[in-house]
Amino acid sequence: MNLIMKKQIITLAGAPGSGKSSTADKLAKELNYQRFSSGDFMRKIALDMSISLNELSTLAETDTSIDEKIDAEVQKAREMNNAVIDSRLAYHWIPESFKVYLSLPANIAKERILSNLKTNKLRQESEGISNVEEIYKKITHRMESEKKRYKELYNIDHTDKNNFDLVIDTNENNLNKVVETILKEYENWQNKKD
Repeated sequence: MNLIMKKQIITLAGAPGSGKSSTADKLAKELNYQRFSSGDFMRKIALDMSISLNELSTLAETDTSIDEKIDAEVQKAREMNNAVIDSRLAYHWIPESFKVYLSLPANIAKERILSNLKTNKLRQESEGISNVEEIYKKITHRMESEKKRYKELYNIDHTDKNNFDLVIDTNENNLNKVVETILKEYENWQNKKD
């Protein structure tokens, strides 16, 4: 029997706008853990290339080096201890982590993303969008692009909730409740004997 040794790492994945960054920030603060975001890393790549995040996502469909660069950073994060990692594929690259998926319908996500864009300079620059309908189109395109790429590259569906230890609907739970639930379930997971 092959047992995976649990790591003191929480990996967060989920729908765009579901609150991954806010949740990861609050969890890291509560636990006094390190923090890593592959989304922030991807935004920096887009800015360095002087293209939008969606353009980078489309480019990544034919240029596998983009995903390879991002995935290499996530795999490096596997060596961290006491960490919260916000990344769509961290659950895959760090299977010994506590894997959390934040769920949110796309029509609600678009309002949240627009609100976040107004206060986050890096996101404003990398997204290059300013109205709700354009955001909805971009969200849908990015999700389809990622699903296609990850299926082709790794034969995985990063939206399959069966891959996660905990799934939370962030539309029905505010940030404090989401964090409280994750902390409780993370403690239970740590104490559970496999």
